[in-house]
Amino acid sequence: MKKLENKIAIITGAAKGMGREEAILFANEGAKIVVTDILIDEAKIVANEIIKNNGEAIAFKLDVAKAKDWEKLIDQIMDRWGKVDILVNNAGILNLCGIEEITEKEWDKIMEINAKGTFLGIKYVLPAMKLTKNGSIINISSIYGLVGSGAAVAYHASKGAVRLLTKTVAAELAKYNIRVNSIHPGVIKTPMTDDLLKNPENAKNLLGTTVLGRAAEPIEVAYGALFLASDDASYVTGSELVIDGGYTAL
Repeated sequence: MKKLENKIAIITGAAKGMGREEAILFANEGAKIVVTDILIDEAKIVANEIIKNNGEAIAFKLDVAKAKDWEKLIDQIMDRWGKVDILVNNAGILNLCGIEEITEKEWDKIMEINAKGTFLGIKYVLPAMKLTKNGSIINISSIYGLVGSGAAVAYHASKGAVRLLTKTVAAELAKYNIRVNSIHPGVIKTPMTDDLLKNPENAKNLLGTTVLGRAAEPIEVAYGALFLASDDASYVTGSELVIDGGYTAL
């Protein structure tokens, strides 16, 4: 039996990069996938790819920072399938500015998507998961939710918020048999980092203390998400899964 057979999984930011890999991997393991992204045309491409491979998927245009979008999404899923088993709060953006350069507007945008978007996802999926007293919520944080770097101040703050949001919600929702965990990727080859990794000097600086000496492929993080989504992780909640090539080991 596949690891996610007959599970309903919402994945945000699933049009590209890590979210896309998670969507395809979860579908291959038997889940029915809700491919959500602000980039709806690209999300439809991912959903169609899953369908062509004999999976089941729908695409939904979602701005994770808008409560009304979440309400519409959950209503549509409940009408179609009647439950939600898995939520991967994957959507996120990056800003490299430090404290001296960043503007209030830039700060607010990062926090809206990375932190508020994760909060809203949990809040609006909760009633559906409570119906079945079962669920796995996976919040994509970062190594920069664990350590600092001297730059990207708003990004660090948002990912740190995701880490502690995860822990406190895990404690609150355990009574419903809903598990909540965070993943902390290191440097991943995604559209967010493509430009930085093309330049050898920038790539070296970005990789920093990564002892494996390379950036990860998105699928390498997706497998971690699969573990947390599956029953293999039935005793794992409130935890941080660090997938960073050893960045935080030193």
